[in-house]
Amino acid sequence: MNTRIARRRTLGAGLAALVLTGGLVACGGGEGGSGGAGSGTYTMWDPYPQFDDTSAWVKLLKDCGTKAGVTVKRTGYDTSDLTNKAMLAAQQGNAPDVLIIDNPVVSSLAEAGVLTTTEDVKIDTSAIDTNLLGAGQMDGKTYGVPIGANTLALYYNKDVLKKAGVDIASVKDWPSLNAALAKVKGAGKKGITFSAVGTEEGSFQFLPWFWGSGAALTKMDSPQAVAAVSLWTDWLKKGYAPNSVINNTQTTSWQEFATGDYAFAENGTWQLANAKKAGFDYGIIPIPGVNGGTAPAPTGGEFVTVPVQKQTGRYATSLKLMECLTSTDNLFATDNTLSYVAPTAAVQAKQVAANPDLKVWVDAVKAAKGRTGDNLGTKYPKISEQMWTAVQAALSGKASPQDALTKAQTAAANAQ
Repeated sequence: MNTRIARRRTLGAGLAALVLTGGLVACGGGEGGSGGAGSGTYTMWDPYPQFDDTSAWVKLLKDCGTKAGVTVKRTGYDTSDLTNKAMLAAQQGNAPDVLIIDNPVVSSLAEAGVLTTTEDVKIDTSAIDTNLLGAGQMDGKTYGVPIGANTLALYYNKDVLKKAGVDIASVKDWPSLNAALAKVKGAGKKGITFSAVGTEEGSFQFLPWFWGSGAALTKMDSPQAVAAVSLWTDWLKKGYAPNSVINNTQTTSWQEFATGDYAFAENGTWQLANAKKAGFDYGIIPIPGVNGGTAPAPTGGEFVTVPVQKQTGRYATSLKLMECLTSTDNLFATDNTLSYVAPTAAVQAKQVAANPDLKVWVDAVKAAKGRTGDNLGTKYPKISEQMWTAVQAALSGKASPQDALTKAQTAAANAQ
């Protein structure tokens, strides 16, 4: 996982505090407000500071502005800085015209009154996968559209599995995965590595197993949730996974897999380039649910949103900019650059045609769900913090899975 995405995973519970202390009422008219609607300068903020003015991304933004008949003034910020600056700009009445923001942040900004709805802007969302759109929905309203998505799956080392006598086609559910890990250990190799670090990154990696058990975030101490935590704790007890997972980030977890000693690694689309450089044959399968099928994994990625403006006539041009950025041709180029799966079936088909390795990722994204979905909104960061705390307690042996999750459910309920 690259640094930009790693930072994006660690927003944590601070979002809720930011919203609660902000008391925001967005009423401004953007930095480009001096220009009339449909003319002048339109501001766009994004979380891609690694792209400079010579990059294809910035050239696309400026080209979209030209096609809309305006000049685009673009600023790239670190993800955490962008959230804070967007909140402050809304307070001061100079929010950007278009804001590209990490999808878990959308509900926080929406609740704070910073964002318009897709109905306000009148953008057509019918072609976008509904599960991806769900990350930007709250109380029946949609705030922006996804520019792309990434998620998690299982990378596997073909040579390690072959020497252990494991047919990857047999790995379809939790029991068959456990059986494969037992064979790998018996063959003298290492089983599986992942990230269980005590941050949002750890929750992000645990969610496929949590949701794959049938558990819901509103009931963290359910039997299904206990089964998910027990799966991970059993892996450590049996030596299928290393104790290092407790502190592993997704980057350090990948580094363990890249040694060639592990059969499996849970990681994301952003590691595809590194996988090709690993020096051994690898494959990818979806994370299995407890009884089979593809477990819902959380979606990563950004939404293109339009902050509230005092001059509502500006929305018509902001719509043109959004439509340009999310057009089929532009999404294909942009999502390949960002290592994202596109949010529409048409572009996904183009991606798979160009790179068949993406097929498993498209399937995983289609089964994925937003962390703030199910109308959790700004409740999610509080739930997530208690979830990663419970997982850490169970993995370290400080509490049983049941006791850790019971405490987590109580703490999350009291925090809301």
